[in-house]
Amino acid sequence: MTYAGAGVDIDAGAEVVRRIRQAVASTTGDTRVIGGLGGFAGMVELPGMEQPVLVSATDGVGTKVMVAEALGRYDTVGIDLVAMSVNDLLTTGARPLFFLDYLATGKLKPEKAASLVEGVAAGCRLAGCALLGGETAEMPDLYRGGEFDLAGFAVGVVERGDIIDGSGVSAGDAIIGLPASGIHSNGFSLVRKALAAGGISYRDRLEGAGPGPVGEKLLIPTEIYAPQVAALLGSCRVRAMAHITGGGLPENLPRAIPDGLSARVDRSNWLVPRLFTSIQELGNIETREMFRTFNMGIGFVVVVPPGDVEKARCAAHGAVRIGEVVEGEAGVDLGI
Repeated sequence: MTYAGAGVDIDAGAEVVRRIRQAVASTTGDTRVIGGLGGFAGMVELPGMEQPVLVSATDGVGTKVMVAEALGRYDTVGIDLVAMSVNDLLTTGARPLFFLDYLATGKLKPEKAASLVEGVAAGCRLAGCALLGGETAEMPDLYRGGEFDLAGFAVGVVERGDIIDGSGVSAGDAIIGLPASGIHSNGFSLVRKALAAGGISYRDRLEGAGPGPVGEKLLIPTEIYAPQVAALLGSCRVRAMAHITGGGLPENLPRAIPDGLSARVDRSNWLVPRLFTSIQELGNIETREMFRTFNMGIGFVVVVPPGDVEKARCAAHGAVRIGEVVEGEAGVDLGI
């Protein structure tokens, strides 16, 4: 017996490392990485700070990987992987420092795995953090054929005195929304069910959602908000931030607002992308369910004093005032 005969190819793993070496090296930027790819652990120096606080987050891509597998396109979900963790870090005011990835699959194909990791590296470059390490696991008895899953782990750093925790939020503050690039990486189980109910394949065009196959629109990677957040922190008095993921605005926005306060959101202040409404019509989904499942076009939220609204609009492309903080029990009033 051999390990390869049991379904695990060590040589394929070594080939993946060879293929991704250049992509990983491209992510270091000004991050002080010690050593290179191939060690048992990654090392990085903290920049000179008085009271550095490490911030960590972890997430995956969810069933969006099934769309990538169905279309045989693997260069975008790695960006999603970075975005899901890095965007969470940003809500504290932290700067992304480094990222680690985990790829599990039934059959390790070096070209496919390299494409996935190159996507992770692209996401790291967008986020301004180093791809410090990762792991590839071949598990033929757990995943069938080319099935795969991704997980990611991000670490950032912030000065203790600069932590954004929502404690400074008060009634009358403005809620600023940053546009989403698409559906991002949440709600895909409902998306897939709606498409199946309508007999729509990923290679079909979805009525009302614009030209091209719907699968390509679904694979548009999650926006990485690091540049926008950096610009906002440099120009506005940011009091709270929220990453709009699973649960949508109703579940995520209250996490950034202190007790005794709630959010009033005016849905007429932004145009919900047609892709969302097309899926809603196809699956006969109630509007309330759509807003508690998807981002509905707003992928990140920043709370600032009302006097800083124009500064926020100038600092972040596409930023729009979507509501305000009001007194009341925790929650979000969407007028639904």
